[in-house]
Amino acid sequence: MLPVPFLGSLSPSPALTGRLLMAGGTLLLGQWVCADVLHLPGGGLGLLAAGAGVWWLSRPAAQASFKAPTTLPAWVSQCRQVLDQFDQLETQLGVEALRAPREQQLEAVLNHSGPLALAVVASEGVELPPSAWFETALTGASSLSLSMAKPLSTAAESWGLPEVLKQQDALLFLLPLPLRASDFLRLDDIPVDQPAWLLVQGGILDQQPGDGVDVGRRALMAQLPERWHDRLLLWDGSSQGLRPLLQPIHRLLRQPQRSLDNTRQRLLASLHRSWQGELEQLRRERFRALLHRSQWLVAGAVVASPLPSTDLVVVAVGNGLMLREMAQIWNCPWRAEVLQVAARHLGGAALAQGVVEWSGQALLGLAKLDGGSWLAAGALQALSAAYLTRVVGASMADWMAMNAGVAEPDLERLKQQAPLLVAKAAERERLDWSGFLQQARDWAQSGPSLRPG
Repeated sequence: MLPVPFLGSLSPSPALTGRLLMAGGTLLLGQWVCADVLHLPGGGLGLLAAGAGVWWLSRPAAQASFKAPTTLPAWVSQCRQVLDQFDQLETQLGVEALRAPREQQLEAVLNHSGPLALAVVASEGVELPPSAWFETALTGASSLSLSMAKPLSTAAESWGLPEVLKQQDALLFLLPLPLRASDFLRLDDIPVDQPAWLLVQGGILDQQPGDGVDVGRRALMAQLPERWHDRLLLWDGSSQGLRPLLQPIHRLLRQPQRSLDNTRQRLLASLHRSWQGELEQLRRERFRALLHRSQWLVAGAVVASPLPSTDLVVVAVGNGLMLREMAQIWNCPWRAEVLQVAARHLGGAALAQGVVEWSGQALLGLAKLDGGSWLAAGALQALSAAYLTRVVGASMADWMAMNAGVAEPDLERLKQQAPLLVAKAAERERLDWSGFLQQARDWAQSGPSLRPG
């Protein structure tokens, strides 16, 4: 007997005892199934190794912890890594490389310099005070580039905040009363990490007599998101009243270098998000080619396998080349066992939702219509397995896209999300059922094999 390390107690806990009994019972039952039912050679040893693998894969994984860069050099390094990923995917897909214009975008952000830029903006129909009032109110602060933006249109097609305003170091937004739908949408579109304040003419608000409670202010704050509650500036409408109100901007201007670095980091984060969207499109193109190849590899394996169990397809996919290549496409440096557990969760959800049954019934109906000319009985299960691989692969791609940049994914959360991920992927793939059938025809007519179709 192998020595057991001392863990502070000689008697196992009830929970551990229950787990050991369950594991032992599972191994004995599996031994009987493998040896007496399936007549697999070496069933005991094989099952023991499989049981050890299941125990290893069932260990709780670390919680997901995406760590966004917190310094300017770290953000620059992160963006350059994305540029390298673009190069790799564009080379694999044989499309035109666009590194030069992306490098120019990166340099434009890094070249963002002083003086600090403050934009005063209002929606259409709101009259802006003279710029001299703001210049006087901000006198004594460090160098400042003040711009009075053009009124923002209230037309439905332009309710977003213009990109040029998002690039400002700070914003001062004059709110009209009552608030309009376009104002709410623009406030939501202002980046959370961009310094911004709301200026409202306080004389418009009603004052409750007697107890001194500003009912109008409370009503306005009830309409605004919480992030604006301490950034709401009530103005009496006079030029003299502006200076004390703009003290938060004065404090921002006293640290120009820090403010500029914060703006660069914010713009780099925005550029990174934009690039991730473009990168995801390239990843999906690369993934579709991989999925097309993998689903017919699985179909060929099912045809050649003597075991009529579609459940094993998920294991085959989890241990196969598909997951490893997907991890490379999405740049996920995760352990192989993490990918296997993820595929098992998604595959189990797909089986529970009847993906195999649906595809099998659809194929049977097609066989009746087609007279069995191309859909042989032996290929039915293989095609269902290919479709299952298609759905599991698509849901796996969605999960990897959601966890891009995560050092260690949260597998417990994936277990909860798996049914929804699979349902969405299955719905998308059903819309392309005709494309799958055409690929299936080509595969069946060329002869099922283990080679990519």
